[in-house]
Amino acid sequence: MKIIGGKLRGRNFYMPAGIRPTQGIARKALFDILGQDMQGVMFLDLFAGSGAVGLEAISRGANKATMVENDPKCAAVISENISFLLKGAKAGLYNYEVIQSDAFATIKTFARQGRKFDIIFIDPPYGRELAKKALKTLGGYDILQPNCTVVIQHEKREILPQNEGRFLLYRQTIYGTTYLSFYSSNTTIAPLENGVSH
Repeated sequence: MKIIGGKLRGRNFYMPAGIRPTQGIARKALFDILGQDMQGVMFLDLFAGSGAVGLEAISRGANKATMVENDPKCAAVISENISFLLKGAKAGLYNYEVIQSDAFATIKTFARQGRKFDIIFIDPPYGRELAKKALKTLGGYDILQPNCTVVIQHEKREILPQNEGRFLLYRQTIYGTTYLSFYSSNTTIAPLENGVSH
């Protein structure tokens, strides 16, 4: 797979065996909606898998991209991908962190540490109702900047709520059987009312 935007655009990275990656079309759509320039953004990629989304955030200048993956083999591949992608680049320009740990435990740890994020991307394994659980967990632990955005990638049959705590669903896009659901804590953003937006 390739990085599709930013300073590392066009560079290849490795995929761990047996995972479902965020495909290029969904990654492109994600950053078309969030914005191409991630400068100043503290970005959190939960259930990071290959790290594809976090790597895109790094490439696009995120102030820091933190990638959390519980599977040790996948976490090792993410670290290898970063080393490979930044080989020959000015590594000091890129700020990143790879954490091999359970996503829910890590959210609680970040809350205890007082860490805050501007954008959180969540792509849990399908078929386990983990997307809803992750959103609920974020609502219970304060790791979010006041006007943060939470994006959840999930399968069509997992229906997420219109609101969860202080989060409001304001946009949904669909790619095949995959949804990207966008939540915000910014009360000036109008909630989504009539199904999937494009």
